[in-house]
Amino acid sequence: MRDSKRHRATHLKVALFCLTAMLQAASCGQGINELNNESKGLKDYYQNYFPVGVAVAPSHLNPSAPERNLIIREFNSLTAENVMKPGLIHPEENRYFWDNADIIINFAGEHGMKVRGHTLVWHQQTAPWMFRNSDGTEVSKELLLSRLKEHITQVVTRYKGKVYAWDVVNEAIDDSEGKMYRESPWYRICGEEYIEKAFIWAHEADPQALLFYNDYNTENPAKRDKIYNMLKGLLDKGIPVHGIGLQGHWSVSSPSEKELRDAIEKYSSLGLQVQITELDVSVYGWNEDFSKRKPGDDAFTAEREQRQIEQYKMLFRVFRDYKGIITGVTFWNVSDKHSWLDNFPVRNRKNYPLLFDQNLQRKKAYYEVINF
Repeated sequence: MRDSKRHRATHLKVALFCLTAMLQAASCGQGINELNNESKGLKDYYQNYFPVGVAVAPSHLNPSAPERNLIIREFNSLTAENVMKPGLIHPEENRYFWDNADIIINFAGEHGMKVRGHTLVWHQQTAPWMFRNSDGTEVSKELLLSRLKEHITQVVTRYKGKVYAWDVVNEAIDDSEGKMYRESPWYRICGEEYIEKAFIWAHEADPQALLFYNDYNTENPAKRDKIYNMLKGLLDKGIPVHGIGLQGHWSVSSPSEKELRDAIEKYSSLGLQVQITELDVSVYGWNEDFSKRKPGDDAFTAEREQRQIEQYKMLFRVFRDYKGIITGVTFWNVSDKHSWLDNFPVRNRKNYPLLFDQNLQRKKAYYEVINF
């Protein structure tokens, strides 16, 4: 009798051991399969954190475009890379060109995506007529502000309820030490008042839209503090500013984790949302010397790949740590097939700054971003 009990107990232990092993194997296999799940995208992995977006051109959304399905799978927010900028959407004083922007807006609506509007006021890609009288002379402050109000009102009203957030003012702060505002035509003619008015008029046109100030080098302590002081001044006056856009044109060598965390904490201390609006990670340091380029100097080497992997891992770890403060992350361009960095700051120097390669395949950095 005792032998029979002992025999049954041994069988039970073996069965339990096998069951445990099977469950562990299944769990391990599930983890591996999860990282190779082709049906899930960045938007799914980060659904409990923030929308993940991408800057697109209308051509990316054509039924025949190879990027189209990738965009649908991976992202749940869109930004127009160019076609909503002032000079393209309002090329002449009495003419707006809506067609290309409408393509993006309609695509987003059809696929349940959010849209970030980019941008209402910028010193670049604004049509020359905005700053000139019919005789070619520079306009007065009063006329320029009147034109700005009309532009903002028309654009924001057209997309009211369809664009959830606007980059209202883009890159108004100067990078130079000792200078606060960029010496753009906006500032030269209107002073800092144009910034205040832009936010007020955008809010009047769509009271539900989130309004952002957007800039680069936002983690650099000197520029960070200037941006902070400007935003604090606007908020103290009751100007409707809801967030700060950190463009995120970063590299494998910067920013440091401390610089990024310090910036997020400083801006969020004002009660502002923080969004990463134009993310890419250049495989080159900004100060690398390419004056004597040789064939192969711009190859995606194993060293560059690894440095990019580590930087992307750090960035998204920080983003997750600030859940609730960071309310959106948008990549600037879809894949390494095309990036604005292929021609900036060095023309015709191939860069590889995104999570998808030139064949639209997920890079190793992609898997590190979703592996948390």
